[in-house]
Amino acid sequence: MKTFKTLSILFLLVISPISISDDSDQNYQARLQDVMHARKLMNKKRERDNLEKQAIELAQELTIIDTHLDTPIQLYMQKNKDGSYEDISRPTSLHFDYERALSGGLNVPFFVIFTPPSAEEKGTAFSMAQELILILEDIMNKNPKKFRLIKSPEEISDDKSLMHVVYGMENGAPLEKKLSNIKLFSDLGINYITLAHSKSNHISDSSYDENKNWGGLSPFGRKVVPEMNKQGVMIDISHVSDAAFYEVLELTKTPVIASHSSLRYFVPGFERNVSDDMLKKLALNGGVIQICFGSEFIAEKKKYPELVVTVEDVADHIDRVKNLVGIDHVGIGSDYDGWRNFPVGLEDTSTYPNLIKELLKRNYSKSEIKKILGGNLLRVWAEVENYSKS
Repeated sequence: MKTFKTLSILFLLVISPISISDDSDQNYQARLQDVMHARKLMNKKRERDNLEKQAIELAQELTIIDTHLDTPIQLYMQKNKDGSYEDISRPTSLHFDYERALSGGLNVPFFVIFTPPSAEEKGTAFSMAQELILILEDIMNKNPKKFRLIKSPEEISDDKSLMHVVYGMENGAPLEKKLSNIKLFSDLGINYITLAHSKSNHISDSSYDENKNWGGLSPFGRKVVPEMNKQGVMIDISHVSDAAFYEVLELTKTPVIASHSSLRYFVPGFERNVSDDMLKKLALNGGVIQICFGSEFIAEKKKYPELVVTVEDVADHIDRVKNLVGIDHVGIGSDYDGWRNFPVGLEDTSTYPNLIKELLKRNYSKSEIKKILGGNLLRVWAEVENYSKS
């Protein structure tokens, strides 16, 4: 019995160091794995923080031009209800206000003078356009240190605290079949005209309208194109039918823009967006597509209502333009205050850095981001202006 106990003790003495050693090694390996995992998480966080810091710095350094903000019509509708409207020099319920736009790095907002198709039917489009301009003039007169009207790319200053306001006209209805009104509105500060809106008008067929009255441009529309070239007003082909788009490109002597359109490739059957062939023709023209942020423009929300659209999806559109026709033909035209739903991460004018961050993640260079944020639009704007002077 004593011999058995002695042997048992000896066995335990021999085996115990091995067992303890195995347990210690397993614990060490587990702790090492935890440390390595924690380091990876910290490195990812550090990388995210660095990208976010870089994106915010670029947003404040570079010129950001958004070619489509529908803020004026929102103020107009508020005014019609009770005679007053929100003060966009302070925080508002809208997608745009001075403080959020400033924090997002926006320098050049194209405020849209929008008139609905019903205004053409009623004969009130011209007067409505004037009222919208008066609202913006009132805001700028009251806040000269925050908002200033500019009519040329040469007037953009280095003052990052100033919103350099530019007018665009969405729907050519206010022209009212008078070519002279192109110069009139140009003199007031209109720098582009979207030929039609959601219904075919006296200038062009609309992508939204099944009733294609003209098979493209109207006879008057064919006169509008060269007159806009002459007056130095950019032609905006967002909203027009495919036939009208191709006809514009045949007639124009200057590059054109799509002020707020995205790619049909990602939303098949949505004529409001630009097809691959149209994009290629637009690039050959030297023009630029300003990607619209509206969720339904970016992904198939109609087909998949529960689909969550994000800033990554918007970047996919930019990727495709770059890969298909080159970096020189893409910009941004958000449609803030003109659309209902926007992607997660691009909810209002404070969020441009989120798009920049996503582009940095995809290894876009600073020079490429500069072109997207405004450089490409500035090139087209200058070419259109120079042609009118020549």
